[in-house]
Amino acid sequence: MLALAAFFSGAAIRLCDGLLPRLAADFAITPGEAGAVVIWFSLAYGLMQLVFGPLADRHGKARVICLALAACTVAAAACAFAPRFDVLVGLRVAWGIGAAGVIPLSMALIGDTVPIEERQATLATLLMGTLSGMMAGQLAGGLFADGALGWRGAFGAAAVGYLAVSVLLYVRLRASFAAPPATKSPGFIGPLRGVLSQPWSRWVLAGGFAEGVFLLGPLAYLPAFLHERFGLTLTVASALVALYAVGGLAYALTARHVVRRLGQVRMVVVGGWMMGAGYLAWALSPLAWTAAPVALLVGFGTYLYHNTLQTHATQMAPEARGSAVALFAFCLFMGQGIGVLATAWAHDHLGGWVPLLAAAVALPGVALAFGRALKARE
Repeated sequence: MLALAAFFSGAAIRLCDGLLPRLAADFAITPGEAGAVVIWFSLAYGLMQLVFGPLADRHGKARVICLALAACTVAAAACAFAPRFDVLVGLRVAWGIGAAGVIPLSMALIGDTVPIEERQATLATLLMGTLSGMMAGQLAGGLFADGALGWRGAFGAAAVGYLAVSVLLYVRLRASFAAPPATKSPGFIGPLRGVLSQPWSRWVLAGGFAEGVFLLGPLAYLPAFLHERFGLTLTVASALVALYAVGGLAYALTARHVVRRLGQVRMVVVGGWMMGAGYLAWALSPLAWTAAPVALLVGFGTYLYHNTLQTHATQMAPEARGSAVALFAFCLFMGQGIGVLATAWAHDHLGGWVPLLAAAVALPGVALAFGRALKARE
């Protein structure tokens, strides 16, 4: 059930990528300006981690997850009826606030209940729900953008899905509402300060922030880049990019074997080189069809790196796990917001290939730095 909840939150994260050109056309703005629906969602998602994490540690993760899903239902439905672009951006902020309480707190709930030696593989199972949602959201964005229902239909469909999963999860988890939280922490600031005071935690948080800037930021504009460069429909462009999530699913299905065979340090380094090579291919390849196998490569490489970060995020502060994982998500999505903002400016003024080349250089470097720190820690 948590994976199903993560499915719809993952869809919300990537749903607008394929909609950006349609939003730009419908509201008579540039694709870069349309990116505000991604930027502000990401910033709201990230900032609310500082609230949801301590809140879940004090009142119970299951209860907060269900309330967050209900909030997503209302916000997504409201987005479908937005009369103006500025109103839509404001409602995407509300949606980001609600979505902030789903995936990170699900990770923390797993951290409370699964031993550390089994946790990376278990998180990979949750990851399957997230990645399936990202793939579905990416594809649905393109389909709705090319269809008669447009972005209103996309947001309405998301609201229906959120409503269904929020009811199902409430029925499944309501018995745990009466149980005391797995961890107790004093106030809101204390747990966050405790996480930040640890040197290793700062490495994990920095790794998540860099991933948001250099990986997730340029990824948001990839369907628009393929659409403009090769003349692909938004449906086709979004479907090609959606294979990124299929690569991640391939990792999730083989995670136990991969972790045992490679070990965390090599997973991080190999993942960084795969991501960098993929972004270089996206930027330079003259053939549209190559975007598909490259997306598979980048998706697999991403989760070699990201799943390792996730595992360490759940262990940064076991006594306040909700706060620790939420702080990791805060850094990831603050990075994504900054990355989308920079990519939007580059897309409108320099060309869509510039942020792709920047990612191709930065991602291997980030992975090497984190891999060395992880090796030293081990």
